[in-house]
Order: sequence, then C-alpha cells, then structure tokens
Amino acid sequence: MDRNTFTGLFLIMIVLAGSFYFFKPSEAEMKSIQEKHRTDSLEKTGVVAPTPAATIAPIPVVDSAALKGPFGGNISGTVQTSLLENEKLKLTFSNKGGKILSVQVKGHNTYNGKPVILFDGDQNKFGLNLNIGGKMVNTNDLYFTATQNAGSISMRANYAADKYIEYVYDLKPNSSQVGLNMNLNGLNQIIQNNTITLNWEATLLEQEKSSKKEQEHAAPYYKYVDKNPDHLGVAKDVKEDLKEGKIQWFSFKQQFFSAALIPKDAFEKGDLEVKVLTEPGKIKWYGANMSMPFNQLASQSYGMTFYFGTNKFDTLKEQGFELEKQVDMGYWPLKYINRFIVLPVFKFLESFGWNYGLIILLLTIMLKVAMSPLTYKSYLSMAKMRILKPEMDEIKAKVGEDNPTLLQQEYLKLYKQVGVNPLGGCLPMLLQLPFVMAFFFFFPNLFELRGESFLWMKDLSTYDDFIKFGFNIPLIGDHLSLMCVLMTISTLIYTYFNNQISGATGQMKYIGYIMPIIFLGVLNSYPSGLNYYYFLANMLTFAQQFLIKTMVDDEKIHRTLQENKTKPAEEKKKSRFSAKLEDYMRQQQQTAAQQKKNK
Repeated sequence: MDRNTFTGLFLIMIVLAGSFYFFKPSEAEMKSIQEKHRTDSLEKTGVVAPTPAATIAPIPVVDSAALKGPFGGNISGTVQTSLLENEKLKLTFSNKGGKILSVQVKGHNTYNGKPVILFDGDQNKFGLNLNIGGKMVNTNDLYFTATQNAGSISMRANYAADKYIEYVYDLKPNSSQVGLNMNLNGLNQIIQNNTITLNWEATLLEQEKSSKKEQEHAAPYYKYVDKNPDHLGVAKDVKEDLKEGKIQWFSFKQQFFSAALIPKDAFEKGDLEVKVLTEPGKIKWYGANMSMPFNQLASQSYGMTFYFGTNKFDTLKEQGFELEKQVDMGYWPLKYINRFIVLPVFKFLESFGWNYGLIILLLTIMLKVAMSPLTYKSYLSMAKMRILKPEMDEIKAKVGEDNPTLLQQEYLKLYKQVGVNPLGGCLPMLLQLPFVMAFFFFFPNLFELRGESFLWMKDLSTYDDFIKFGFNIPLIGDHLSLMCVLMTISTLIYTYFNNQISGATGQMKYIGYIMPIIFLGVLNSYPSGLNYYYFLANMLTFAQQFLIKTMVDDEKIHRTLQENKTKPAEEKKKSRFSAKLEDYMRQQQQTAAQQKKNK
C-alpha cells in the first residue's frame, strides 16, 4: 500500500469517526428510539402503549423462555395508571397487576391535614395465584390492558385470543363500595387444580396523631359464615390459618378506617397475617391468601365487593354482614351496654347538632341521673358504717387484735343488731362499674369524635398535649394532657370526700390516693374525650353527694340504728344477707369451739 492510499484511508477513517461523534443521537433521542421499538413490540402482544402522562417504569430484563410461557406477552410492559372517583372515594388503578394501587377516602384528612390515603404504592399487591402447566403465575406480576368507561374500568391479560383474565371494577355514585368481577374466560383445562388462591397484601399508612394508639386499634378482622367476626392480635406479628369454616369476609382495619373484601360466595379457607411496622408513616402490613373453587369444565367468574371507608358504626352497619362489629365495644357485658344503651343515647343527642363536648356533658348527666338511686343507697350505707365506727372501735379495744376471728364475730353481731349490711356501700358502686368501664372502650373507638374540638382540645378522639416535653418520661410519655390532669385532681378530691363519708382508715385510706396517680400515667395518652367524661363524672358525683348530704340526717340514722338494737329478733325483717350472716356466724362459732376443744 503506497503512501497516498494509506493517507486517503486514514483521512476517511478520521471523517467517519468524526461523523459518528458529531452526528450521533442525543441521550433523549436514544431513549425515544428505544421506546418506539419497545412500544411497537408491545402493541403486537396486545399491551396498550403508554400515554405521555403515564408513569414509565424501568424496562425489565425478560428471560426469552418466560416470553414463551403462560401469559408471556404480559410479563413486561409499561406501568400506566387510571382513575375512578365519586363523592366518597378516589381510586387509582395500575395496569401492573390490574389492581387498585391507591385509595383515598374523600372528605377526611389525617391529623396533619393531608388526604386520608389507606394504602398506596407498589408494595401493595392484589392478584390470583394460578397453576398453569406446573408453573405458578401471580397475576400481580402481569401487565393488563385497561379499558375505561363511565364509572367502571376493565383490566384484561390475554393468554390467547379467546382466553384471558379480566378484572372489572365498578364504582357507583356516592358509594363506599367498589364492585369487582374476576373473569377467567376459556382457562378451564389450562389452570390446574380445583382451587385458586386470591392474594392481597397492603401496607396501611398512618392517619392519626398517636401512631402507638393507632397500632393498638388496628388488626385484620374476619368472619366465618354463621359466626361472629373475630380478629388477629394487635400487639405483635401474627399469622393465622382460617380453617374453621367458610370465610364470609375479611378486613384490613385501622383505628378509624377499613379496607374490607366481601366475596359473593364465601372463601373456602385461607390465612391472614399482620406485621407491626416501625417505619415512619406506616402502621401495619396485612396479608391475606384466600382459597376459591375452580371448575375445570367451564369459564369461571368471581363476584366481590370492596368496602373502603370509615369505621363509623352506622356506616359499617349499612354495609351488612355485621361489619359494624369491627368497632370494639368492649367485652361482655360492656359491649351490650355500649351498643344498646350508650350508643343509642349518644345518637339521639347527636341528632340535635350540638357540639360533641356538650353531647358528652349531657350523656354524663343522663347516666348519673339514671344511677342516682344506686348512688343514694351507697352513700346511705357508707354513712351508717361511719356512724357505727365508734362502737366498732370499742369492740376492737375490748376484744383486741390478737383474735381476728372473734373480732369479726363481734362485728357481725353488731351488724345484725342494728340491721346494717357492711357491703351495702360497695354493691351499688359495683353495679355502676360496668358503665364506667364501658366508656373506656366507647370513646377511643368512636369515629364521631375524630377531628371534633372542644375548649382547648383540638381533637376529642386523641390526647391533648397541653404541655410537650420533647423527651419521654417513664409512665407519662412525651407530653402532659391537661384534661387528664384535671381528671386526676378531681379523682383525688373525690377520694378525699369519699373517705370522709365512709370513715376509711389505715391502708384503705391511702390506696384510694394511689390509683388516680397510676391512672394519670395510663390515661395520659388516651382520648381527651374519655378523660373529659371521667372529669365530668367526678364533678357530677360531687354535686350528687352534696345534695344527698342535705337529705341525710346522721342523728336520725343513729337513732334508727339504736332502735334496731332494742327490737325483738322476730320483728326484724330478715334479709338474704342477714340469713347468710347468721349462717356464717354459726360456722365461725362451731370452728372456734372445735379449735378450743382440740387445744
């Protein structure tokens, strides 16, 4: 090769290299070209090309063997989202899995003023597990073709021209329910086994002020056919197999919102799982796997209904299937007190449109008036015991403390002579206790108080952090609730006056002062509405006792007790307690005599 030829070839190489460098497509143009090639390929397989507004996911690397397998044309694609919304819900759908990607409950905000989003993101899964040719296919991993109409959206993944999976979602106006029909067309003899599995996983997001309390009230619920709803534990990670019968529905419940799935035909069996999350902004992870029958002889269709909305008792009751029993009304008999007494009265007062602080006040007054006969009997019994105390002290000084059995016998003789029931002051209080405890469950689960303010309390459904420490104090937390402090002070004052009435001494006198301090630590993070009720109950009790005190004459009671001593035994009306008292005294005397004989 001569010099001229070599020089010419060298110059040509330089020109070619320069042209490649200066005229190569930009990075954006390269992406556009790649996208066009990929789109053309996807259109041939039946997958809709993305719109400019679509969310474009990274192009996955697909094994060529997978492309030839079941739903090979649907294992790769571009993520696209669609919307359905009405007055109550805003639903975001993804063609990846053909699922509901996000749920917003309209008309409600989180404690920080943001929209209430029950779940959102790719970590949420929904689909069918299908055995096709010995290979498990999860439809959550397939790319569906979306077709949207007014109020409904269809998601389809093609196995062949006349063989496909189709999800049809339907949202009616002003409804919290979303209909779902899952159609498996022409897949009989292709799907193996006589059952298929529905898988739903969701990470529930934080909505309330106290994530700790929200976690305590969040749990997966489920209901067997012809049985009461039940739930998994709330304090730790739990997985439970549901094998005791067909499953009518299950729900991913938070404190004040729920996402429930109700099949037209009950699930054959299944399992539920819950994991407590520690990531900021997240409450719990829920997972469900439900078994459904599959007929190999024909195409299959499964009808279902989602409920996305509030845990308001009446709203859940409107859905049917006892969904309202997700609202924790307490244990027996507390739940019956709350459901059939407290809640109807609360709803009646609510119908007047008053502020909820006023409603709680009126509810407390009505309860105290209804319980006033028991309060009166309790006060009267404690007054009798207080009046008898000097005589009991004389007996104690005479008998001494070395013989407690004999001392108790002498006390019982005195009670019998004057006609006093020593438990008379306790029994009325015990009868009132279920109502006091019922409110402990009622207010923390009452949706109506959510976001409602009264006085300085911005939200009656959570604590009022009147003082913020910025650090945690053992048993107290990082704040101090003013209403809880007022409740504690009123309880201490109530204890003081109660000791004056009953004449309590010794350890019993001081135990009453310890309990309110303990409750300060326990109730400091509970709803301000609950502490407000307990505060009002104490104040109204003060008023009741003041009125009763003006009606009760201690000197008259003392005369009556002394007169009872002089009455013949046959004139005294023997109560059931008196009969038991006599039997007890007789047994004690026989025991003492036997012990003396043995000595």
